[in-house]
Amino acid sequence: MSINSKKIKYQAFSLVELSIVLVILGLLVGGVLSGQSLIRAAELRSISSDQSRFVAAQTFRDKYFALPGDMSNATAFWGVAHATPATCRTTATTSALTCDGDGNGLVNDNAGSIEFFRFWQQLANAGLIEGTYNGINVGGVSAFAHTPGTNSPRSKVGNAGWASTNVGSYAGDAFAFASDYGHTISVGAQSPNWWPHGRAFKPEEVWNIDTKLDDGKPGIGRLIAIYWDECTNATSRSNTTADYLLTNTNRDCAIYFTQSY
Repeated sequence: MSINSKKIKYQAFSLVELSIVLVILGLLVGGVLSGQSLIRAAELRSISSDQSRFVAAQTFRDKYFALPGDMSNATAFWGVAHATPATCRTTATTSALTCDGDGNGLVNDNAGSIEFFRFWQQLANAGLIEGTYNGINVGGVSAFAHTPGTNSPRSKVGNAGWASTNVGSYAGDAFAFASDYGHTISVGAQSPNWWPHGRAFKPEEVWNIDTKLDDGKPGIGRLIAIYWDECTNATSRSNTTADYLLTNTNRDCAIYFTQSY
């Protein structure tokens, strides 16, 4: 038999087999997308639960008669990181050793200690939150340099972290609403050498959290959105009747929890 006389058989998928493959691929893609949605939902739920834990500063004040970080006799309870206040300000610790605040009732920056970093350290020292925090700014580039997981808590939302300080009554700016913030607990994406106030949430996500915990309005109440220019339909920093810009599907928001302690 010659080569030309041989019959060559070709095999291919039938329509039924192709249909089965497409259905399986569809289920796999749907499962991945569904899984991503479930993960994101769990991350967002963690915001309210973490915020509830972090307002433990109120419990701290009941026990120690001072606010964490601002406490003027903190070293009497947990030891001193360095005897010289100015040096203590820049001394990181991996233990309970800490620095005294100025005791003026405000958690902020002062000559003796960067109180908003010692805030987290002393809450952990008191057993009110989990984690170990070094009590200082990281890198020395900026007094406000937060590194979530090192000097402040890391959020379960990817690349986001928590911060706390006394903002007080603020006139607002290109990103923040004008409001009386008082002592805040905030959460947003990590920003190099700055507060973790980067854009981390979609407007709809913050609206959902705000509606559950507060009044659903981004410019007033106990939850105030950061980045009013894109997270909301506000036309100015004073536009407190604004609503969330729910048509924006980008992650253009961060969050302040005001009057937290």
